[in-house]
Amino acid sequence: MKKLNHLFATLLLALSLTSCQAEEAMETSNTAPKEPTKKVVKTEAEWKKILTAEQFRVARKSGTERPNGAVYKQFKAQESGAYHCAGCGAKLFTSKEKFDAHCGWPAFYDPANAENVATKEDRSLGTVRTEVTCAKCDAHLGHLFKGEGFNTPKDQRYCINGIVLKFVPDKVAEKEEPKKIK
Repeated sequence: MKKLNHLFATLLLALSLTSCQAEEAMETSNTAPKEPTKKVVKTEAEWKKILTAEQFRVARKSGTERPNGAVYKQFKAQESGAYHCAGCGAKLFTSKEKFDAHCGWPAFYDPANAENVATKEDRSLGTVRTEVTCAKCDAHLGHLFKGEGFNTPKDQRYCINGIVLKFVPDKVAEKEEPKKIK
């Protein structure tokens, strides 16, 4: 009984420490990253140097971020722009295809650049799903669900972990006032 109580107390402590950690935000950049023209291959150590610990866990170890977290709230507030892979910079989605699926994760009905988004069968967790990955660097992005009845041009939902995305807002061309010559 003492072992069980100790195990329970340890588990409770671990959960409380995890929930106290600061939540990361989705990367945002005012310039589009350089997009890869060929497959991006790096060692685990190289990925760890360029990704945060949470990005590495999700993108390289097929993890999932917490639903309804800071990244999701940030995603919902973002306006017009493009979403790139946080690992390699490949353009994956745009705000034109995003919608609120009320699922707690960023959702898109179609990838903006289909050549940069790949899918494959995922049999983990005792079920068959469709995993979504970056076609350039094989980063795990999330899962694709079809036939859920969303009122979108395609009845499908790319349910994506926002932590593995980099948002680049569209730039609004500002008209410069002509400079007066003295």
